Amino acid sequence: MSEIILMSDPRVAAVPVRECGERLIDVREATDLLVDSRQLPDSGPSFTLLREGVLRRLVRAEALLPHGLRLLFVEGYRRPALQRRYFEEYAGQLRDLWPSRTAAEIHAAAARYVSPPDIAPHSAGAAVDLTLADADGRELDLGTRLDADPEESEGACYTEAANIGVEARARREILGAALTGAGLVNYPTEWWHWSYGDRYWALSSGAESALYGPSDEDAKGSRGPSDAVSG
Repeated sequence: MSEIILMSDPRVAAVPVRECGERLIDVREATDLLVDSRQLPDSGPSFTLLREGVLRRLVRAEALLPHGLRLLFVEGYRRPALQRRYFEEYAGQLRDLWPSRTAAEIHAAAARYVSPPDIAPHSAGAAVDLTLADADGRELDLGTRLDADPEESEGACYTEAANIGVEARARREILGAALTGAGLVNYPTEWWHWSYGDRYWALSSGAESALYGPSDEDAKGSRGPSDAVSG
């Protein structure tokens, strides 16, 4: 397995942000991507928002998939307050699990699964959690449930995990090839998490700066059906 850079790594936070000003737009209104509603109770309707550049690349990625496969969108934008809540809740679970670890160790461990709030790609509208579905929209097995944490999955949530089946591995490779081909980067502790334009993307791709910083926008900034995104 190649070196894994966590979101808590100082190199990620050191990447400058040159906000390009793209609006958040609604995946449901601007594309015909499959959208799952499992995040609705926590995130509200804003979970289907993404920056236009990210969404355009998702449309391109779906076109790169083999016949009979589709992307299944699960979550995009996440409000900063919700991101902070997720991070603090998971860090609290880890403190209970590992009471002898330092605050810095808990922070780094939590960053395997939830991005620190100040740099979170989801809160910039730059990240998407997604998986694969068949032609009829049925979610496929990629080795773990989407959003499985490292403890629950015994590390199988890592993109290059060895403890998954051959078919699940092949599907992860198909998903990764399409998304990488469209210009997104993966967070390697979460096979489902992909981003473009954020600090992690910039560090991974060698870009001088991130394109998108955190946003407190909601659905009022989204575009309507007449502004559909094409590949």
